[in-house]
Amino acid sequence: MYKRQGDPIPNVTDNIAWENLSTGAYCYYKNDTANIRIFGMLYNWFAVNDSRNIAPAGWHIPTDTEWSALRSWLGGELVAGGKLKSKSTFNIVDFNLPPTQNWESPNTGASNTVGFTALPGGYRYYGAVYGAVEYASYWWSSTQYDAGTAWSRHISNTSTELFTGYIDNTLGFSVRCIKD
Repeated sequence: MYKRQGDPIPNVTDNIAWENLSTGAYCYYKNDTANIRIFGMLYNWFAVNDSRNIAPAGWHIPTDTEWSALRSWLGGELVAGGKLKSKSTFNIVDFNLPPTQNWESPNTGASNTVGFTALPGGYRYYGAVYGAVEYASYWWSSTQYDAGTAWSRHISNTSTELFTGYIDNTLGFSVRCIKD
């Protein structure tokens, strides 16, 4: 993975190293390269905030204000998440199988009305803990809240809400780019 001008972003698989980062990094869910095909990559916020930009030319990571504008355009916090979610679900859980691109049932209110096709890519939490794959999707904004946290958005399989919060910069979340 490279920044726009070609500098590499490190793929950090070591749990202790991930927790102690203060520079940009990415990983695959559970450090399994097969997951990139389904969910893409998880980034810490330092990768999002790097002035060399992880978004391709002509694109950028949305600000908190841009996420808020999308939420409003979709009808508000209580319904926006459903309009972003892929409608796919599955009903059989076998933890010995690799994750699918489907949401765990119920996929409450999923309509994908704007073609965002949000998939439940989960997160990386403080190094070693991966979670919420098939249950939730988390995205960084490019807006810092304070020195140690940044604004983010998430949706879950049991709600139509687009949740807003600020979270520790060291966590691994997905990113979505928008055109400049």
